Order: sequence, then C-alpha cells, then structure tokens
Amino acid sequence: MAKEILTIVDSMSNAKAISREKVFEALEVALATATKKKFGGLDVDVKVVIDRKTGDYQIIRRWLIVDTDGQLQNPAAEISLIAARIDDSNAQPGEYVEELLEDEQSINSSKDRDVLFDRITAQTVKQVLQQKVRDAERQQVIDSFREQVGKVVIAIVKKVTREVVFLDLGNNAEALLRKSNMLPRDSFRPGDRIRCLLLPVKDASKGGQLEVSRTSPDFLRELLTIEVPEIGEGQLEIINVVRDPGSRSKVSIKAKDRRIDPRGACIGMKGSRIKNVSDELCHEKVDIIVYDEDFSQYVINAMEPAVVRKVFIDQNKNVVEIGVEKELYALAIGTNGQNVKLASQLLGWKINVMTLEEMDEHEKAEAQRISQNFSQALNIDEDFANALVDGGFSTVEEIAYVDKSDVTDSIEGVDDELAQQLQDLARNALVNIETPSHKKVAMDLINMDGMDNVTVRALAQKEIATLDDLAEQVVDDLLDIPGMDAKRAGDLIVTARNLTWFKDEEQDLQ
Repeated sequence: MAKEILTIVDSMSNAKAISREKVFEALEVALATATKKKFGGLDVDVKVVIDRKTGDYQIIRRWLIVDTDGQLQNPAAEISLIAARIDDSNAQPGEYVEELLEDEQSINSSKDRDVLFDRITAQTVKQVLQQKVRDAERQQVIDSFREQVGKVVIAIVKKVTREVVFLDLGNNAEALLRKSNMLPRDSFRPGDRIRCLLLPVKDASKGGQLEVSRTSPDFLRELLTIEVPEIGEGQLEIINVVRDPGSRSKVSIKAKDRRIDPRGACIGMKGSRIKNVSDELCHEKVDIIVYDEDFSQYVINAMEPAVVRKVFIDQNKNVVEIGVEKELYALAIGTNGQNVKLASQLLGWKINVMTLEEMDEHEKAEAQRISQNFSQALNIDEDFANALVDGGFSTVEEIAYVDKSDVTDSIEGVDDELAQQLQDLARNALVNIETPSHKKVAMDLINMDGMDNVTVRALAQKEIATLDDLAEQVVDDLLDIPGMDAKRAGDLIVTARNLTWFKDEEQDLQ
C-alpha cells in the first residue's frame, strides 16, 4: 500500500503539474473520508497522516475535549474533560484525545488494515482525490493570476448565457463576467476577444473563482493608464474616477509636471486617445477634469461642461452651493441629475445647484439670519450686526476667539477698545444662553459635538436646555431650525442619547 501511495502521488503530481505536497494533502483527506464511512454513519473525526518519504500512513481517530458536565452534542467525536483526564491529567479543553486505528476492534473484523480499503472504499478515495486535485488545480491557476488582480486582461468568450459570460484567460484559466459587471450595451459571441478588469478573488478558502468587470471605475483608470503614456510614466496622476457605466464618467487628473496639459494629454491628437478608451466602453462619454489645489476652482472644473459663476463652500456640512446662469441650469444638473451626481461623487461633497438669482436670494436670507443671530446674542443694533456680516463673520464663536486685529481690520470704525468689548460680549454669549422661561442652557449641551451657537439658541427657543431635553426629541421636532436637515437632527439626538440614556451601558461594556 505504501508503494501504491507513492506511485499515485508521483503520477498525479506529474500529470496535473501540481506539487507533491498538494497531492499528499488531498490523499490524506480522501483516505480519511473513506475511513469515516466504515463507522456506520457515525460522525467521527478521522485524520490520516502519510509519511512523505516512505508512503506509510497512520489512521487516527480523534475526540475533541469539551469542558462540560452535561450531555455531549456529538459523543462520536467529543469527550468530556473529566473523562479525558482519567488517562491524561494535563488534558485541556480544545485539545484532542487520539487513538491509532490498527486492529479489528478499531473498525471491523478485518485483521489486515490494508484490506479495509475494499472496492467501494477505493472508489470513494478516487472520487474525493479527484475533487481535491481539481480544487488544487483551480487554486494553482488562481494563484498564477493573483499579480494581475486590478489589471486589464484580454479574454476570449467561451460561452454566453443570460446572466454570465464564460471567458478563457489562457493557461487553463476561466473567468466569469456577470451581467452586473457588464455595460448595458455589451453584446458578446463565442470567440470574441474582450478587455476587462480582473477582480479580487472571493472566497479563496473554498477554491475561489476568477471574475472580471467592465463597469468598475478601476477598469477606466487602467485603460487610461495604458492609453496615455504620461500616466504610466508618472507625469500625470489620476486622482479619482467615477462612472455611470456605459453612459458617462468623470476622471480628475493632476499634472506633476506643469509643462504638461492634463486634458490635452488624455484626449490626444484629434481626440484619438480618449476615443480609443470611449470605444472600448461602448462609447461611454469620458470627461477629463483638471485637478486644482484651489477647491473652488476644482468644483468649477468638476461641473464641466456647465459654466459655474458662483461657489459657496460650507466646510462644516461638506456641502457646496454653486450658481449658474438660468439657461444653463439644466446642463449643470444633467440628464436625470447625472452631471451633478458624478461631480459630487468626484469631489466627495454634496453639491446644490442654483440659478444666480436663487443663490443671491439664498445669500441674502443667510446673511439676514446671521445678522439676526448677532443682534440677539450680542445685544447690538441691526447696522452693527450687518457690519459684522459684511466683515466676513458668520458665527459668534468666530468673533469671540479670532485675533483682535481681525475684528478691527474687518470692520471700519472699530478700534481696539470696541473690539475688546465686542469679544467680551461674544464670549459671554457663548456660555449664557437662556430659554424663554429663563432656564439656563447647560454647558454640556453647548459643548456637545456637532453643536454651534446658532443651533443652541434655536434649541433654547424650544425650551431644550439640557442633553436630556434633546435626547427626548424626535427628528421632526428639530427640522424647523434654520440650516437643519434630517440627518443632522438625527445625529444630534443620537449623540445626546449616547451621552445620557446609554452612558451607563457603554461604561459597563468598557
């Protein structure tokens, strides 16, 4: 039997071009599976160990040591800790008690262990071994393609079904192109040569399966890298790629060499380079966006082909508001909101598109809101409050903690003494906020993450003065506060609840 095992291992290793160790491992699993069938349906744990040099093998039955006083879930493969320590006082839970299967009492009435492997058992070994070898072959093929993950590969279509296209990658490798990873206008026939992106292998522990994609943003990234030498050479850098697969995409490009025009290099002579990329993507329109360190200019570039006249950036909310000519509003939005959606994904910011008239009205309303907040918080007249707004101040916090010179330089007629008085008023206003019923707002609410002075004062008008008060609210209760949306309201309420209702639970978990 030992010689037969070595013969099987050598022949299969040579025929299938896989390592001897892989064949040994497969054979051990196959022999263990066949042996388990000799136990009349019991779920036993059997391990086979083959000597790699001689071919001799041992069949070992194992019991997992379980620390329990109750009934074992699987007595055929488990043993209690108490029972295990009868023979071994050092036995520990999670270890195994092992028994070498050698005689007729171990399995059946046969005295010769090799006779145990009769015709039926041999067939079982053959089937399991074949399956394990196929798995090893598949894993070997997958391993050979690991370095190409995330790269463009050329494949030949083998078979086309409604949901999946089977592709030949060469070297006995097969990949799947699922419908979800195909472009809407993709149409393939057996024998077609196509380009696609090799995806990371999923569930590699079970053999895995090579899959490819034509909808991934990285596919477009790699196509541009291949088509535009300046990208491959590192003179241009792709910052981000976003796609509406088969329809439109935006790619932001940064030039590391100022002498190179990013857009011109990517488009190529008479549009030849970008046309080759677009043709590969079923004529998907590819917008080349020039990256700019100036975020406002980057926003303007990202909205192309629309012409942006005004940009307002709210860094606290990650929101950008842009103003365009009324007749260009539809172009800025794009078909089904496609242009603004892709631009928003490219930047990672929410973009609100307005006409210039709407933006002017919005700015006036925002300035009026800030002015009213200054008047109430600092107890100053409307003209002085408007002067603060015109000076670029938008919150009481800014006035309280900026350098005094920023106040005197921004507002005409304000000297150091008046600026100091104004800052004293602002700092006092930040900590002395009352509700209409003269209940003082708690400092832990004022200092809560995500809170600002405007919001605190708006909450105070609703008689919300403590974290507990805020925790008891629901989202709809806060939506009438200026500048508040459902997400921010929900975040504030959840934060307050975590600091009050669930505070003890978090401490217990810690």
